[in-house]
Amino acid sequence: MDFKKTFLFFSFLAYCTFQAQTLNLYGGADQDQYLGCLNCDTFDKNSIWNKYSDYGNVYSSKSIWNTYGNYGSSYSTYSPWSSYASYPPVIVDQDGNFFGFLTLNTYKSERSELELAHILCKYHEDIKTDINGWYEKLFR
Repeated sequence: MDFKKTFLFFSFLAYCTFQAQTLNLYGGADQDQYLGCLNCDTFDKNSIWNKYSDYGNVYSSKSIWNTYGNYGSSYSTYSPWSSYASYPPVIVDQDGNFFGFLTLNTYKSERSELELAHILCKYHEDIKTDINGWYEKLFR
């Protein structure tokens, strides 16, 4: 195999592995508050992409999209969108494997290196205004 084919093969393999994992968010000082599924589809009741669920609704206290909530405010120590958050949400898979913190705080050790986490941090303000549209861009 040449380099390009090898790279494409391993990229595809990594993509399939990532898609097979269910990634969840937990927040709060002890990371014991479930905040939804990062890569579940828009119809899943636990999805942050389901605008009718507790985790995707911009008015829900458990949603990272609620600008005025503990987990969505740009000022809250528990929010991924606060540049100074001490307790941002953690990303874990269904087996409890840790994938880092979802946070804008560049000084937070163990900040997630997942591409999805980087996209969410970079575009979170835009995503809040079009959750379904962004889901389509990212996962379809």
